[in-house]
Amino acid sequence: MPKSANQKLKILYLMDWLLNETDEISGLSMAQILARLDDSGIRAERKSVYDDIDTLRQYGLDILTRKGKSTEYYIGSREYELPELKLLVDAVQSSKFITQRKSTELIRKLEALTSKNNAKSLQRQVYVTNRIKTQNESIYYNVDALHSAIADGKKASFKYFDYNVNKRRVYRRDGERYVVNPLGMSWDDENYYLITYSEKYEDFTHYRVDRMTAIEVEDDSCVSNTETKKFNVAEYCKRVFGMFEGDDVRVELSIDDSLTNAMIDRFGKDVIMYNQDDNKVRVIAQIKSAGTFFGWLAQFGDKMRIDAPDNLRTEYVAFLKKVIKANK
Repeated sequence: MPKSANQKLKILYLMDWLLNETDEISGLSMAQILARLDDSGIRAERKSVYDDIDTLRQYGLDILTRKGKSTEYYIGSREYELPELKLLVDAVQSSKFITQRKSTELIRKLEALTSKNNAKSLQRQVYVTNRIKTQNESIYYNVDALHSAIADGKKASFKYFDYNVNKRRVYRRDGERYVVNPLGMSWDDENYYLITYSEKYEDFTHYRVDRMTAIEVEDDSCVSNTETKKFNVAEYCKRVFGMFEGDDVRVELSIDDSLTNAMIDRFGKDVIMYNQDDNKVRVIAQIKSAGTFFGWLAQFGDKMRIDAPDNLRTEYVAFLKKVIKANK
């Protein structure tokens, strides 16, 4: 049989149909494949399709067969399995920093990584208590720009703003650009933060990425010194509560043993803990002193107590008294 037009497209059509329309449940028979090729203006013999299937297998596609009234061909394993895609979809859907529009776009792209039949199960809604999607569409690209600066070891600059009571942006420093040495990114309390090193104060600080605009990667290289080389982003984030800054403090807590999981969730498995009497546990951790730490502490009521340092315990008592007074 003489070859018809579009023969070079035949194997591409075949791969596309198998990837998009077949899985462990749904397959395509040889008759269906030949009919589809014919509808696409491509005449083909069975042998040439068998050869194409073998070629696609050599290319790496896991094309399997299922016996029934007729043999069906389908894709077995994929680069992303369905449970993995469901996990990614749930993460995108529940992420506060991704706008609703971007969430929809990303999920649609994730659906293209599996069959149409399986894609239906990815159209799910994850509900997270008190979750409000960000309205800042640019954060999607801000994160990418900042990661590029970090990877290239370059400084980054941006404008930084707060919202006023009228929900309008008010730029800090009267709109003057911040120029920083980016060290890493952190996703804390559903917000992205940029961790930086300050040459002026010889210390580390952070900024909310969704409060940045006009981000640029600078030509100048980041400062490299002893402090930045030994800096650990994960350790920094463990000490900072609610991403509010303060002085480093070594704190000793006495907690009810029922709060052991909460301590590991907060400080990680390296936190120092040992048993005391009366079902109490001693916890020693490094934190940054701030009101957000006190707020975190207060949620555990009388099941947690500050043992040291004394000045931190005094500050905590004063914090609680102010809360009580404000609510009388």
